[in-house]
Amino acid sequence: MLIENLKLFLRIVEKGGLAAAGREVGLSPATVTDRLAALEAHYGARLLTRTTRSISLTDEGRELVTGARRILAETEETEARIRLGVEKISGTIHLSAPSDLGRNQIVPLLDRFMTMNPEVAIDLSLSDSYVDLVGRGLDLAIRYGELSDSTMKASRLGENRRLVCAAPAYLELNGTPLHPVELAHHNCLVMRFGSNTDQDWSFVIDGEKRTCRVRGNRIADDGDLIRQWCLNGHGVAFKSEWDIRDDLETGRLVELLEDFTPEPSALQMVYPAGTVQPRRVRALMEFLSKKFVR
Repeated sequence: MLIENLKLFLRIVEKGGLAAAGREVGLSPATVTDRLAALEAHYGARLLTRTTRSISLTDEGRELVTGARRILAETEETEARIRLGVEKISGTIHLSAPSDLGRNQIVPLLDRFMTMNPEVAIDLSLSDSYVDLVGRGLDLAIRYGELSDSTMKASRLGENRRLVCAAPAYLELNGTPLHPVELAHHNCLVMRFGSNTDQDWSFVIDGEKRTCRVRGNRIADDGDLIRQWCLNGHGVAFKSEWDIRDDLETGRLVELLEDFTPEPSALQMVYPAGTVQPRRVRALMEFLSKKFVR
Protein backbone atom coordinates (compact mmCIF):
# COMPACT_ATOMS: atom_id res chain seq x y z
CA MET A 1 0.00 0.00 0.00
CA LEU A 2 2.93 2.33 0.63
CA ILE A 3 3.95 2.16 -3.02
CA GLU A 4 0.42 3.05 -4.15
CA ASN A 5 0.28 5.95 -1.69
CA LEU A 6 3.61 7.23 -2.99
CA LYS A 7 2.23 7.09 -6.53
CA LEU A 8 -0.86 9.02 -5.40
CA PHE A 9 1.30 11.60 -3.60
CA LEU A 10 3.31 12.27 -6.77
CA ARG A 11 0.06 12.53 -8.75
CA ILE A 12 -1.24 15.14 -6.26
CA VAL A 13 1.95 17.18 -6.71
CA GLU A 14 1.84 16.86 -10.49
CA LYS A 15 -1.85 17.82 -10.76
CA GLY A 16 -1.63 20.58 -8.17
CA GLY A 17 -4.46 19.37 -5.96
CA LEU A 18 -6.11 16.43 -4.22
CA ALA A 19 -9.37 16.58 -6.17
CA ALA A 20 -7.62 16.71 -9.55
CA ALA A 21 -5.41 13.75 -8.60
CA GLY A 22 -8.46 11.81 -7.41
CA ARG A 23 -10.29 12.38 -10.69
CA GLU A 24 -7.24 11.20 -12.59
CA VAL A 25 -7.14 7.84 -10.80
CA GLY A 26 -10.85 7.43 -10.03
CA LEU A 27 -10.76 8.07 -6.29
CA SER A 28 -13.10 10.22 -4.22
CA PRO A 29 -11.72 13.36 -2.49
CA ALA A 30 -12.28 11.70 0.88
CA THR A 31 -10.26 8.64 -0.13
CA VAL A 32 -7.40 10.79 -1.44
CA THR A 33 -7.39 12.78 1.81
CA ASP A 34 -7.33 9.59 3.89
CA ARG A 35 -4.47 8.10 1.91
CA LEU A 36 -2.46 11.31 2.13
CA ALA A 37 -3.05 11.34 5.89
CA ALA A 38 -1.86 7.73 6.09
CA LEU A 39 1.31 8.64 4.21
CA GLU A 40 1.95 11.61 6.52
CA ALA A 41 1.37 9.35 9.53
CA HIS A 42 3.80 6.79 8.11
CA TYR A 43 6.58 9.38 7.80
CA GLY A 44 5.56 11.38 10.86
CA ALA A 45 5.62 14.68 8.99
CA ARG A 46 3.29 17.03 7.16
CA LEU A 47 3.99 16.73 3.43
CA LEU A 48 1.71 19.39 1.96
CA THR A 49 0.45 22.79 3.03
CA ARG A 50 -3.12 23.17 1.78
CA THR A 51 -5.31 26.21 1.26
CA THR A 52 -8.73 26.43 -0.37
CA ARG A 53 -7.09 27.26 -3.72
CA SER A 54 -3.69 25.64 -3.83
CA ILE A 55 -1.19 23.25 -2.31
CA SER A 56 2.53 23.64 -1.70
CA LEU A 57 5.21 21.20 -0.64
CA THR A 58 6.75 21.35 2.81
CA ASP A 59 10.48 20.70 3.13
CA GLU A 60 9.67 17.09 4.05
CA GLY A 61 7.28 16.85 1.11
CA ARG A 62 9.92 18.07 -1.34
CA GLU A 63 12.35 15.52 0.07
CA LEU A 64 9.76 12.78 -0.37
CA VAL A 65 9.13 13.75 -4.00
CA THR A 66 12.77 12.97 -4.79
CA GLY A 67 12.76 9.81 -2.69
CA ALA A 68 9.43 8.58 -4.05
CA ARG A 69 10.57 9.00 -7.65
CA ARG A 70 13.67 6.96 -6.88
CA ILE A 71 11.74 4.20 -5.09
CA LEU A 72 9.12 3.95 -7.83
CA ALA A 73 11.73 3.95 -10.59
CA GLU A 74 13.60 1.10 -8.93
CA THR A 75 10.39 -0.84 -8.31
CA GLU A 76 9.16 -0.36 -11.87
CA GLU A 77 12.46 -1.39 -13.38
CA THR A 78 12.62 -4.51 -11.22
CA GLU A 79 9.11 -5.51 -12.31
CA ALA A 80 9.94 -4.84 -15.96
CA ARG A 81 13.07 -6.99 -15.77
CA ILE A 82 11.14 -9.85 -14.20
CA ARG A 83 8.07 -9.66 -16.45
CA LEU A 84 9.58 -8.68 -19.78
CA GLY A 85 13.18 -9.76 -19.55
CA VAL A 86 16.31 -7.67 -19.44
CA GLU A 87 16.39 -6.99 -23.19
CA LYS A 88 13.09 -5.11 -23.39
CA ILE A 89 12.52 -1.43 -22.63
CA SER A 90 9.00 -0.33 -21.72
CA GLY A 91 6.98 2.34 -19.95
CA THR A 92 6.37 6.07 -20.31
CA ILE A 93 9.13 8.68 -20.54
CA HIS A 94 8.12 12.17 -19.46
CA LEU A 95 10.32 14.85 -20.96
CA SER A 96 10.42 18.54 -21.84
CA ALA A 97 12.15 20.44 -24.65
CA PRO A 98 12.19 23.97 -26.13
CA SER A 99 9.50 24.44 -28.75
CA ASP A 100 11.63 24.94 -31.88
CA LEU A 101 14.29 22.41 -30.96
CA GLY A 102 11.64 19.93 -29.87
CA ARG A 103 9.64 20.06 -33.09
CA ASN A 104 12.52 20.17 -35.54
CA GLN A 105 15.24 18.07 -33.89
CA ILE A 106 13.96 16.08 -30.91
CA VAL A 107 10.62 14.75 -32.23
CA PRO A 108 12.14 12.99 -35.28
CA LEU A 109 14.65 11.29 -32.98
CA LEU A 110 11.90 10.28 -30.56
CA ASP A 111 9.99 8.73 -33.45
CA ARG A 112 13.05 6.63 -34.34
CA PHE A 113 13.59 5.62 -30.71
CA MET A 114 9.97 4.52 -30.34
CA THR A 115 10.18 2.50 -33.55
CA MET A 116 13.17 0.69 -32.06
CA ASN A 117 11.39 0.30 -28.70
CA PRO A 118 7.66 -0.17 -29.42
CA GLU A 119 6.74 -0.70 -25.76
CA VAL A 120 7.93 2.80 -24.85
CA ALA A 121 5.45 5.70 -24.64
CA ILE A 122 6.46 9.38 -24.77
CA ASP A 123 4.82 12.24 -22.86
CA LEU A 124 6.44 15.36 -24.36
CA SER A 125 6.03 18.94 -23.14
CA LEU A 126 7.21 21.66 -25.54
CA SER A 127 7.85 24.94 -23.75
CA ASP A 128 10.36 27.77 -23.89
CA SER A 129 9.66 28.66 -20.24
CA TYR A 130 11.43 27.19 -17.23
CA VAL A 131 9.90 23.84 -16.27
CA ASP A 132 10.04 22.39 -12.75
CA LEU A 133 11.11 18.80 -13.40
CA VAL A 134 10.31 17.53 -9.91
CA GLY A 135 6.99 19.35 -9.59
CA ARG A 136 5.88 18.23 -13.04
CA GLY A 137 7.05 14.65 -12.61
CA LEU A 138 9.42 14.83 -15.58
CA ASP A 139 12.23 12.35 -16.17
CA LEU A 140 14.30 14.53 -18.44
CA ALA A 141 14.52 18.00 -19.99
CA ILE A 142 16.51 19.34 -22.94
CA ARG A 143 17.78 22.81 -22.04
CA TYR A 144 20.02 25.55 -23.36
CA GLY A 145 22.69 27.09 -21.13
CA GLU A 146 24.93 25.98 -18.31
CA LEU A 147 23.44 24.13 -15.34
CA SER A 148 23.04 26.35 -12.27
CA ASP A 149 20.60 24.27 -10.19
CA SER A 150 22.51 22.03 -7.76
CA THR A 151 19.49 19.70 -7.44
CA MET A 152 19.90 18.72 -11.09
CA LYS A 153 22.43 16.77 -13.11
CA ALA A 154 23.26 17.33 -16.75
CA SER A 155 24.66 15.45 -19.71
CA ARG A 156 25.98 17.56 -22.57
CA LEU A 157 24.51 17.12 -26.05
CA GLY A 158 26.50 19.81 -27.80
CA GLU A 159 27.06 23.53 -28.12
CA ASN A 160 24.49 26.20 -28.82
CA ARG A 161 25.26 29.45 -30.63
CA ARG A 162 22.69 32.24 -30.55
CA LEU A 163 22.76 34.59 -33.50
CA VAL A 164 20.90 37.56 -34.94
CA CYS A 165 18.99 36.88 -38.14
CA ALA A 166 16.39 38.35 -40.48
CA ALA A 167 14.62 37.51 -43.73
CA PRO A 168 15.97 39.02 -46.97
CA ALA A 169 12.64 40.81 -47.51
CA TYR A 170 12.96 42.62 -44.17
CA LEU A 171 16.53 43.68 -44.93
CA GLU A 172 15.55 45.01 -48.36
CA LEU A 173 12.96 47.31 -46.76
CA ASN A 174 14.85 48.30 -43.62
CA GLY A 175 18.55 47.92 -44.34
CA THR A 176 21.13 45.67 -42.72
CA PRO A 177 22.48 46.52 -39.26
CA LEU A 178 26.29 46.50 -39.21
CA HIS A 179 26.79 47.06 -35.47
CA PRO A 180 24.71 45.92 -32.46
CA VAL A 181 23.86 49.51 -31.50
CA GLU A 182 22.00 49.84 -34.82
CA LEU A 183 19.42 47.33 -33.61
CA ALA A 184 17.82 50.24 -31.74
CA HIS A 185 16.53 51.37 -35.13
CA HIS A 186 15.09 47.98 -36.10
CA ASN A 187 11.96 46.06 -35.19
CA CYS A 188 13.20 43.22 -33.01
CA LEU A 189 11.17 40.11 -32.28
CA VAL A 190 11.35 39.50 -28.55
CA MET A 191 11.04 36.22 -26.65
CA ARG A 192 9.31 36.10 -23.28
CA PHE A 193 10.42 33.56 -20.69
CA GLY A 194 7.74 33.45 -18.00
CA SER A 195 7.37 37.02 -16.77
CA ASN A 196 10.72 38.15 -18.25
CA THR A 197 11.20 39.50 -21.76
CA ASP A 198 14.52 38.84 -23.50
CA GLN A 199 15.21 42.42 -24.56
CA ASP A 200 18.89 42.56 -23.58
CA TRP A 201 20.78 40.78 -26.35
CA SER A 202 24.41 39.81 -25.66
CA PHE A 203 27.32 40.61 -27.98
CA VAL A 204 31.10 40.78 -27.90
CA ILE A 205 32.07 44.39 -28.62
CA ASP A 206 35.73 45.49 -28.52
CA GLY A 207 36.61 42.21 -26.86
CA GLU A 208 34.08 42.59 -24.03
CA LYS A 209 30.70 41.01 -23.52
CA ARG A 210 27.99 43.68 -23.60
CA THR A 211 24.23 43.82 -23.92
CA CYS A 212 22.12 45.96 -26.20
CA ARG A 213 18.49 46.66 -25.31
CA VAL A 214 16.12 45.99 -28.21
CA ARG A 215 12.45 46.75 -28.81
CA GLY A 216 9.79 45.65 -31.22
CA ASN A 217 6.07 45.32 -31.81
CA ARG A 218 5.92 41.52 -31.45
CA ILE A 219 6.60 39.56 -28.26
CA ALA A 220 5.87 35.86 -27.74
CA ASP A 221 6.70 33.00 -25.38
CA ASP A 222 7.00 30.51 -28.25
CA GLY A 223 10.30 30.26 -30.10
CA ASP A 224 8.66 28.69 -33.15
CA LEU A 225 6.35 31.69 -33.51
CA ILE A 226 9.35 34.05 -33.27
CA ARG A 227 10.95 32.07 -36.09
CA GLN A 228 7.81 32.25 -38.24
CA TRP A 229 7.53 36.00 -37.71
CA CYS A 230 11.15 36.35 -38.72
CA LEU A 231 10.67 34.20 -41.85
CA ASN A 232 7.68 36.36 -42.80
CA GLY A 233 9.81 39.49 -42.70
CA HIS A 234 8.32 41.09 -39.59
CA GLY A 235 11.60 41.84 -37.86
CA VAL A 236 15.00 40.80 -36.54
CA ALA A 237 15.32 37.77 -34.24
CA PHE A 238 17.93 36.41 -31.82
CA LYS A 239 17.71 32.66 -32.30
CA SER A 240 19.53 29.48 -31.51
CA GLU A 241 21.50 28.16 -34.47
CA TRP A 242 19.82 24.76 -33.91
CA ASP A 243 16.43 26.31 -34.67
CA ILE A 244 17.32 28.08 -37.92
CA ARG A 245 20.12 25.99 -39.38
CA ASP A 246 18.02 24.89 -42.38
CA ASP A 247 16.70 28.44 -42.88
CA LEU A 248 20.25 29.79 -43.06
CA GLU A 249 21.38 27.07 -45.49
CA THR A 250 18.45 27.72 -47.85
CA GLY A 251 18.73 31.52 -47.63
CA ARG A 252 15.30 32.00 -46.06
CA LEU A 253 17.12 33.77 -43.23
CA VAL A 254 20.39 35.70 -43.18
CA GLU A 255 22.80 35.84 -40.26
CA LEU A 256 23.60 39.37 -39.07
CA LEU A 257 26.33 40.86 -36.89
CA GLU A 258 28.41 37.69 -37.18
CA ASP A 259 31.58 39.43 -35.92
CA PHE A 260 29.83 40.27 -32.64
CA THR A 261 28.30 36.86 -31.86
CA PRO A 262 29.12 35.68 -28.30
CA GLU A 263 30.77 32.36 -27.47
CA PRO A 264 28.53 29.26 -27.66
CA SER A 265 26.78 27.95 -24.56
CA ALA A 266 25.75 24.39 -23.74
CA LEU A 267 22.88 22.27 -24.98
CA GLN A 268 22.19 19.69 -22.28
CA MET A 269 19.96 16.89 -21.06
CA VAL A 270 18.96 17.74 -17.48
CA TYR A 271 17.47 15.38 -14.90
CA PRO A 272 16.89 15.37 -11.12
CA ALA A 273 19.94 14.56 -9.00
CA GLY A 274 19.73 11.71 -6.52
CA THR A 275 17.25 9.70 -8.59
CA VAL A 276 17.72 6.36 -10.25
CA GLN A 277 16.74 6.81 -13.86
CA PRO A 278 14.61 3.96 -15.27
CA ARG A 279 16.30 1.88 -17.94
CA ARG A 280 14.08 3.39 -20.65
CA VAL A 281 15.25 6.92 -19.72
CA ARG A 282 18.89 5.89 -19.68
CA ALA A 283 18.40 4.25 -23.06
CA LEU A 284 16.84 7.41 -24.52
CA MET A 285 19.65 9.58 -23.15
CA GLU A 286 22.24 7.30 -24.71
CA PHE A 287 20.31 7.31 -28.01
CA LEU A 288 20.07 11.11 -28.11
CA SER A 289 23.75 11.49 -27.28
CA LYS A 290 24.70 9.28 -30.22
CA LYS A 291 22.14 10.44 -32.78
CA PHE A 292 21.88 14.15 -32.10
CA VAL A 293 23.37 16.02 -35.06
CA ARG A 294 26.18 18.22 -33.77
